[in-house]
Amino acid sequence: MRIATYNVEWFDNLFDDDGRLIGGNGWSGRQDITRAQQTEALGIVFTALDADAVLVVEAPDTNRRRNTIRALEGFARSVGLRASVALTGFTNGTQQELALLYDPAVITARHDPQGDPTGKHGAFDAPRFDGVFRIDLDTDAAPEQVTFSKPPLEVALESRDGLQTRLIGVHIKSKAPHGARRAEDIMRIAIDNRRKQLAQCIWLRQRVEHHLEAGENLIVLGDFNDGPGLDEYEKLFGRSGVEIVLGDDGCPCLYDPHARMALSQRVGAMPSTARFYLRHEERYLQALLDYVMVSPGLHAMNPRWRIWHPFDDPVCYRTPELREALLTASDHFPVSLDLPGEVQPGS
Repeated sequence: MRIATYNVEWFDNLFDDDGRLIGGNGWSGRQDITRAQQTEALGIVFTALDADAVLVVEAPDTNRRRNTIRALEGFARSVGLRASVALTGFTNGTQQELALLYDPAVITARHDPQGDPTGKHGAFDAPRFDGVFRIDLDTDAAPEQVTFSKPPLEVALESRDGLQTRLIGVHIKSKAPHGARRAEDIMRIAIDNRRKQLAQCIWLRQRVEHHLEAGENLIVLGDFNDGPGLDEYEKLFGRSGVEIVLGDDGCPCLYDPHARMALSQRVGAMPSTARFYLRHEERYLQALLDYVMVSPGLHAMNPRWRIWHPFDDPVCYRTPELREALLTASDHFPVSLDLPGEVQPGS
């Protein structure tokens, strides 16, 4: 069974309000890439990925006029994907939804949020992800109220051969100090955003611990906008959000080999899942932002992780059509996890 996560930049721009692909030579939202070019590239990437279930990060929007499921299922039909059914959880107002696109012949999946709903005052112990989390972020004995701009997607998933797994898809808040001009404002906003991000990861970790204590199989995947050693503010707070969600030694931990590599080797070559162009420096920046973390029981099955990087993955690099499609489709690259079991068509 192949589970994947893929952040698709400006996916919403490819659809009209009826969920139909627009196509044509209009700009897609990606720099110098038309809607037709991005759509074609995404078709190539999703077809090559051939996942039984893929978490689509920054999926098309849901609002009064638009619908994530309608758009994604229409895309799957147009491309001919076997992962043709879409599932969403709590929607948000950012035009970037979290959705699961899956093959109904291979797995069953349903939105299954955990935790208690909260009022506006919130709760301290792993409330439902569309609620309010109370935590003292700055040790002033006055708990702050934290919310998710993009509530994680919680899925109860079962494979055709009976493997039951909890899945939590995430898109954690970015730390970028948007809107700041002066150096002191940039620092203040960046530190405040880092606090909020860490609070979201603590909230997520509380939920992870509940599942691990219950002995459940668990996959946490998506875009964390974070990683070990990614910025200087990590030193101020002691650890990254990714480390918080993975867990500390001495407690049940999640495992991701790319995160483990980054944690154990702060100098030298690092895996990366995203590639951004920095105009002011006229160069590309690569970063490890996307993860697929698994519980101990799933790790014991000896799964295989893969970053579909156009330059670092040999197969992707040696396949020109796929290599160029990965560069055109998004500024992130898919990350997949292959769990041993019944071989599915196209695997």
